[in-house]
Formats: sequence, C-alpha cells, structure tokens
Amino acid sequence: MNTISIIGCGWLGYPLALFLKEKNYQIKGSSRSQEKLDLLQSHQIQAFNIQVDHSLKGDHLDDFFSSEILIINIPPGRRNPNVETAHPLQIKAIVEAAKKGDVKKIIFISSTGVYGNENRVLTEDDTPHPIRPSGKALVQIEAFLQKDDSLDTTILRMAGLVGGERKAGRFFAGKKNVPNGANPINMVHRKDCIQVIYEIIRQNCWNTIFNVCADEHPSKKEFYTAQALKDGFEPPTFMKDQSSDYKIISNAKLKKHLNYTLFYPDPMKF
Repeated sequence: MNTISIIGCGWLGYPLALFLKEKNYQIKGSSRSQEKLDLLQSHQIQAFNIQVDHSLKGDHLDDFFSSEILIINIPPGRRNPNVETAHPLQIKAIVEAAKKGDVKKIIFISSTGVYGNENRVLTEDDTPHPIRPSGKALVQIEAFLQKDDSLDTTILRMAGLVGGERKAGRFFAGKKNVPNGANPINMVHRKDCIQVIYEIIRQNCWNTIFNVCADEHPSKKEFYTAQALKDGFEPPTFMKDQSSDYKIISNAKLKKHLNYTLFYPDPMKF
C-alpha cells in the first residue's frame, strides 16, 4: 500500500499528492494541465496526462494504474447538460482501467449533493434523493462502485469545499437579494478533506461511506457575510423572511469510526 495514484490533481488532488508524498507514499498524479504536470514533477511526483471521457486517453496508462490504491477525484461538470449520463461513463472507464492494473482499493470523492433537502439531519444511512443532475450522476456511480466486490472502495461525500485559493467570500460577493439566507450550510475545509483521506488509508478503512462535513452549520447569511468581510469583498445582501427546504449533514459516523477531530469544526472560523 505504498503506491497511490490520484486521478485529478486539481484544487484538492494536488495538495493531497504533496501531503501523501510527505508521508512517504509513492505518488502518481494525473492532470490535463501541463502547468500542473510540471508542478507535480518538480516535487518528484510521477505525472501523467490523462484525458477522461467514456474511454481514457493518455500515455503510460498501465504505469499509472500500477498502484495499490487509486483516488478518483474527478467532479461532475455541473454545467454539462449530459452530466447524468456522461459522468458515470467517465468513472466506469477509470474503474475498468484500474481493474486491468494492480489497483485493489479505491477512494471515490463524492458529494453531499447526493442528498435532497429534507429539512432534517441526514446520515449515511439515509437514501439519497438528489436534486441536481450532478447529484443523480454521483448516486449512479456510488451504486456501481458498491456492487463491484472485486475492489475495496470507500466513498467520501464531501460537503461544500473551501480552503486555499478557494475563497468562500468570493462566492456571493456583492450580490443582492440572495435567497435562503436563513438556511444552515454544510461546508468542509480542504485541510480536513486531505487529513480524512489520509486516515482512511492509514487506518485501512474500506468498503464504507462517510460524510465529510464540519461540525457546525451556521446560516448561509452568517457564513457568506463573514467570509466576504474577511476576504476583503463586498458582502452580499439577502432576501428577508424567506424560508425554504434545507438539509443538515451529519459527520458523526466519520468522527466515531476514524476517531477523528476536525481541524476546522466551525465554518465561521475557516
């Protein structure tokens, strides 16, 4: 388990690759960006230019999938009108290539977007009822991965991702009459995402699903106003007295099974 391949070395995958290399794993990383490939190589990480579609294109694919663990970090394209059919085909192509290689274990980065807004706390035991096509695509992929008993797969349902160059204050900066200001938010900091992935590997925790989310759930208005002010952006304004459906994502299973304490339990302190 000393060799790990990460397909998708972007905002999360690139710092994850650096972190795991510091933990003395041999890391292989993929990207479509030559700049990112050069960065990976500058840190003595094997870099692979892999294009992911309904089939995979790239040089030395056999070498990339010659790893014990594969981390799949390819988010569904929300703007892709065909995401509900296209994204499952992408992931299936990756898994088929992995099975032809040496991969025995997979970490799949999913999203809490698989859950619907049910006006209550939601856990991993709840049946997903996604609203967006991207969430529906992820539900298909999760089911596909869980049915394949030839691989040990752990699924991480990440909440709203913040940290590093992804400044939450920019998301709604200067916008007027933003809806749903009273709704609780579900967010997680990148540092916790990386640490959780490491703990999955270190503790050999496979064939399960975890929600990865902060402990606290401040309102959308509280969070985005504070983040805008912190990051030096014009704060948004919100509609008054508007109620709408919401969800609160529980991280209790993660904290219990991994004995994990978050670096950033409160999004107000991101």
